Amino acid sequence: MKLSAIVAALGGELRGDDRDIQRLAPMDEAGASDITFLANPKYRSQLVATEAAAVIVKPALAEEAAKVGRSLILAADPYLYFARVARLFSPLPQAQGGVHPRAVVAESCRIAASSEVRELVSIGRNVIIGERCILHPGVVIGDDVCLGDDVVLYPNVVVYHGCRLGSRVMVHAGAVIGADGFGLAWNSDRWFKIPQTGVVVIADDVEIGANTTIDRGALSDTVIGEGAKLDNQIQIAHNVTVGAHTAMAGCAAVAGSTRIGARCTIGGAARIIGHLEIADGTHVGAGTLISKSIRKADAYTAVYPMATHKEWLANAAHVRHLDDLVTRVKQLEKALSTAQQNKD
Repeated sequence: MKLSAIVAALGGELRGDDRDIQRLAPMDEAGASDITFLANPKYRSQLVATEAAAVIVKPALAEEAAKVGRSLILAADPYLYFARVARLFSPLPQAQGGVHPRAVVAESCRIAASSEVRELVSIGRNVIIGERCILHPGVVIGDDVCLGDDVVLYPNVVVYHGCRLGSRVMVHAGAVIGADGFGLAWNSDRWFKIPQTGVVVIADDVEIGANTTIDRGALSDTVIGEGAKLDNQIQIAHNVTVGAHTAMAGCAAVAGSTRIGARCTIGGAARIIGHLEIADGTHVGAGTLISKSIRKADAYTAVYPMATHKEWLANAAHVRHLDDLVTRVKQLEKALSTAQQNKD
């Protein structure tokens, strides 16, 4: 693809020769037919060494970047622009309409003619599937499920009965949508299972990573808001709400009935206990445990720094006696205050 074609499609300003581009690459690996980007100024030293045909940079760096003799595309946000170039070079697969003869589909289903149902897919009763969807091998769709347009379900995705997915939803391999929430009541000497009668509702433009699980609601629904992005191996419990355009990294876990606001970021392996409210625009660091509601948007982190095992044991011994130490400090402060008063 010519640089001029990229600029015609995505905007920006071309400086230098209109070169042919074969692929995208990081600056330190790019070759003579590659395009790369500079988003973080601390990597500007790599401009001199890169062999890329073209570099995407901010306008403020145009003069400096031009000295290295590369073609440039000037963009306000080079990282976002690079992502859009990547989409140009790697377009989403297009559905080839039709149902494979080795798929099992209930007669009461309504599947748009433009959608593709591949081999070994199982679709239950009264399912509605919109236009241009792709269901990869091994997908299982329960009764009364509704899929919007342009939905992609990768191999072995399971969508339980009654769940609803909006348009342009992408669910990666092995994810389970709508399994029962962990609802139990203690009955004298054993657990009694509480029926989980809600469903999972996923809005438009959501992406769900491989082996992520989203439980159905106990009474009301579990809801994933528009444009939310969930990484691999995430657990979303029953009745959770994830706000629009919130992004969650791998292995995060959210307990039941918590409401996460819009435009939040949740770091990998973060844990959020149940029945909490997380404000819009909150950022939770990796490995952080959130045990109370967050009413004010900010960045929250609670992770001990790494130490050797010997150091950790020594520090843990002191932490165990922290309350005693605080009590002694207060007693000393009180004694010093009394002594000072007597002196005065």
